[in-house]
Amino acid sequence: MALDQKAIIKQIDEILADGNAGANTSEEMSRTLSIWLSAIRRLAPPGSIYSDNVQGHERFLTGGVIAMSLALEPVRGMLLALRSDYERGALQSVIELVHADIFADFLDMAEYLMQQGYKDPAAVVTGSVLEEHLRKLCDKHGIPAVKPDGSPKKADALNSDLTAAGIYSKLDQKSVTAWSDLRNKAAHGKYTEYTQEQVTLMIQGVQEFASRNPA
Repeated sequence: MALDQKAIIKQIDEILADGNAGANTSEEMSRTLSIWLSAIRRLAPPGSIYSDNVQGHERFLTGGVIAMSLALEPVRGMLLALRSDYERGALQSVIELVHADIFADFLDMAEYLMQQGYKDPAAVVTGSVLEEHLRKLCDKHGIPAVKPDGSPKKADALNSDLTAAGIYSKLDQKSVTAWSDLRNKAAHGKYTEYTQEQVTLMIQGVQEFASRNPA
């Protein structure tokens, strides 16, 4: 499960405390710089200025003592800025855009399958995309997407938890339940229990649902 905002901030605080901006030996500088750059690479959303700048700063690791000493404070500043942006929620839009792009790609695949007359795989793809979107919604709102034993919750449980938390309405819950049921029928070979038109409406419905509830 993806880390939530508070967990990311806590990690950054621990990483900053563990590093040493005043390091004066090659080993200390290399260790601190590596830790900080690795944290930015791991915690920054794809497509953000932080992830884009990491590669440029990694060259300092092999540039010797002077290069590393010059890089320490700017990289520490990047990590502090990343923490600040998470604290203010300023990175959420970037995360949502990345999710939206991936979501759209898979739904485009489902629509293509429909155009080729493959309603059954289209239903499975759309249902899988919906379930992953529910997981992303749980991550966004701090709702556990896994059971106490660490196993992933099924779509029905995610749907119930999101509705109970007021993330979306009971009407949406019923729609999600219906779409999940159609997906399950397709996945288990019950191809005669739903129509091509129902799959088309499912794709359209999931698209509209996700646009109102971005993750």
